[in-house]
Amino acid sequence: MELHILEHSLKVASIAKEGIQFFTHGLIKLAFLPSKTRCKFFTLTETPEDYTIIVDEEGFKGKLCFEKGAACVRVSVWLRQQLNVVSGGGSSSSSQPIGVTKIAKSVIAPLADHNISVFMLSTYQTDFILVRERDLPLVMHTLSSEFTLLRVVNGEAVAANSLGVTNGFVKPKLVQRPVIHPLSSPSNMFCVTSLDPVTLPSVATILMDIMFYSSGVKESAAPSDDLEYIRFFSFSLIEGYVSLVMDEETQKRFPLNVLFTSASGELWKMVRIGGQPLGFDECGIVAQISESLAAADIPAYYISTFKFDHALVPEENIQSVIGALRTNEGGGQ
Repeated sequence: MELHILEHSLKVASIAKEGIQFFTHGLIKLAFLPSKTRCKFFTLTETPEDYTIIVDEEGFKGKLCFEKGAACVRVSVWLRQQLNVVSGGGSSSSSQPIGVTKIAKSVIAPLADHNISVFMLSTYQTDFILVRERDLPLVMHTLSSEFTLLRVVNGEAVAANSLGVTNGFVKPKLVQRPVIHPLSSPSNMFCVTSLDPVTLPSVATILMDIMFYSSGVKESAAPSDDLEYIRFFSFSLIEGYVSLVMDEETQKRFPLNVLFTSASGELWKMVRIGGQPLGFDECGIVAQISESLAAADIPAYYISTFKFDHALVPEENIQSVIGALRTNEGGGQ
């Protein structure tokens, strides 16, 4: 297998719900006017708590001015390098391992074993593992035995040599990794989809309304007394490819035949990880979830945000997923 070390340097920001008004203009440019910007990596994910923005340095410097809404923003320089394992998430059937499940044993677990913290982003097309820049030599050394390492420079992949760097961390014995954070599963169901970038202008008004002007407002089809319904929407524009994660009610707002759908029209249920904000320093959170799913051959997408993590699994598997994860709950790593 090949592992691509991509050239983007990234930053992640948390924007408070009440502060999104300060950044709407710049975010719209990043999302809908890629030909006018030099940004190649942009994601926006809305959760009940905030907006998480991941953007490369070109987009951060050129289109996002955080000075006006500084009180509403937390910015981390933690995300500096990204690894891309080609997994073809959108084209896989539900019977095949996709997303974080496919790379749980080969990538996620080894990094956790070596105490390397990761930030995970599954998209319709592929999977990104984001790591600190300072950890990259150790990441390369850890994964060099399993992968052909390639560094992407100016759009072309060239061989990347491992430097043989270690951090002195002793790999633990092979034992079940306990799940140590609270889990919850919202009532709404989600789809993971995409669209042809050429059609993006035709649905820009719909997307802008969903992304910036529906905050805190439930779709009409959501029961008013449904306390387990949550607001979650994710938009990614990475190297020209669009990826969308939305619940089924939001999906109905789009014209027919605009969004890519699988033949089965597959829907996904969410598992939210964390009772309090998880932070960026704790290692092994993604591994705790992905290893259990991989052991049960359950496909999953995984999206980390500034405060919590989210796994998406086929709706028919949600009860077995919750059961398996809760069986592995423990009080420490």
